[in-house]
Amino acid sequence: MSVQKLNELLQPLVEDLGFEFIGLEYNSNPKHAILRVYIDAENGVDIEDCALVSRETAALLDVKDPIRSQYNLEVSSPGLDRPLFTPAHYIEFTGCDAQINTFAPQDGRRKFSGPILGANEDAVRIEQDGVEVTLDFDNIAKARLVPDYDSILAGHKSNQ
Repeated sequence: MSVQKLNELLQPLVEDLGFEFIGLEYNSNPKHAILRVYIDAENGVDIEDCALVSRETAALLDVKDPIRSQYNLEVSSPGLDRPLFTPAHYIEFTGCDAQINTFAPQDGRRKFSGPILGANEDAVRIEQDGVEVTLDFDNIAKARLVPDYDSILAGHKSNQ
């Protein structure tokens, strides 16, 4: 089953449970297949939230049986290195640093890292080594925010 079909199956369930459906990753490795579902909420999520979504997701997947092989189900918060799945995610985090891997090389590379400059429905603009690069969403294999640990630690120290 395609990731898009899994999204269409699981997003309504997660949202009906009162959580934001961030997205999912499906690694179909025959020996260690993993379906990882990312959820969030206004005040964050905790282990009980993840357990609830995991139980409900597992029940739905058992009934619908969209994945024919064995796999492990993981439900997680997006974390500090939040994955980016949709154009809206890139727009929301414009100005933040991201690491983006592409399926096919572009400009001789498959890994891009730098601040997000903007996005539309078709592509994201990122600054790579001082140069603006436009990456089509169809070519993005994986993207994550790059946390600014210095700022996070500085904020933590000032709150003590």
